[in-house]
Amino acid sequence: MAIIEADEVGMELATPIPDTLYMRSNGSAVAVPQALNASAATIAAQEGVYERFLLFTFVIGVLALLACPAVSQQSQDKSMANMPGMDMSSDMRDMGPSMAAMAHHMYVTPLRPKQPGDEEKVKTILDQVKGTIVRYQDYHVALADGFVIANPDVVQPQAHFNNQANIEEAAHHFDPTRPSSLLYFKTKKQKYKLEGVMFTMPPTASEDELNARIPLSIVRWHEHVKFCAAPANRVQEYLGQHPKFGMFGSIDTAEACKKEGGTFYPVIFTWMIHVFPFEEDLKDVFSMNDDVPHFGKEQN
Repeated sequence: MAIIEADEVGMELATPIPDTLYMRSNGSAVAVPQALNASAATIAAQEGVYERFLLFTFVIGVLALLACPAVSQQSQDKSMANMPGMDMSSDMRDMGPSMAAMAHHMYVTPLRPKQPGDEEKVKTILDQVKGTIVRYQDYHVALADGFVIANPDVVQPQAHFNNQANIEEAAHHFDPTRPSSLLYFKTKKQKYKLEGVMFTMPPTASEDELNARIPLSIVRWHEHVKFCAAPANRVQEYLGQHPKFGMFGSIDTAEACKKEGGTFYPVIFTWMIHVFPFEEDLKDVFSMNDDVPHFGKEQN
C-alpha cells in the first residue's frame, strides 16, 4: 500500500490505495492504482468493454492532473448523495459512451438560470482560449512549452497534454490562457490534432467558485465520485461485465464498499471541464462527448 506522491501529481490522497508506478514520458514516475494500471491488452480483450478501454486511458491521464492541496478528511467525508447534479438518466444523451460508462460515478453541476453578461463572459473566455492555443496545432510547440503527453505509449483517440505549472496555478487563479491540459484527437492523417483544452479546479472548490470562472448557466463541470477501491487481492474485479469496484462498479456507498473490504472515496480527482473552442455551437464547445473529434467545421 502506498500513497500517491504529492510532489509527483500535486495531491496526496487522504487514504492510501494499492498502486504501481506509471512512468511519465519525461522519466518521472506517477503512482497509479493497480486497478487502473491493468494492461491495455487485457482490457481490450474483454468483450463489450471497448468503452472501458477508452476510460482506462482517460483515468490514468487524469492522475497526472491532481494539483491541489491535500484533501482534508472532512472534504473526503462530504456526502454526494444529496447533491442536485445532472440527472444521468435523462442527460446520458449528452455524453459519449466513454463518459456514459462512468455516469454512475460522476457528479455534474446542474445548469443555473442565465444571468446578464454570462454569454459575453463565456465568449470572451473562448476568444482567449482559441487565441492562445492556435500555436499548439503543432504539438511539438506544446512539448517545448512544458506540456507532457499523458500515456504516450497507450493507443487512445483523445490525448491529454498536461502542464504541471498551469495545473498548480489553476488551484488558485483562473487564467484562460493557461489551460491545465491541451486536448488532441487522433485522425487518419495526424497522431495529435489539436481540438481543445481542459481546465481543472481543486475538488474542495464550491460551485459558486466554479461559476465565477465559467458561468454554470452555460457549462457543466464534473467530478468523479463514489469510488470504491478494491482490496489488493481483488483488483481483477475492476474488469469484467459486472464489476463491483472502480469507475464502472456497482458499489456506490461507503457501507457497501467497507463490506467488500474496499476503500471508499466520496470524491477523487479534481473538478474538470473540457472546452472545444473551434466548435461554433456552445453546446458542442462544452460537449461531454470525448469519443468524437471537435475540430469545428474541419472534422477530419
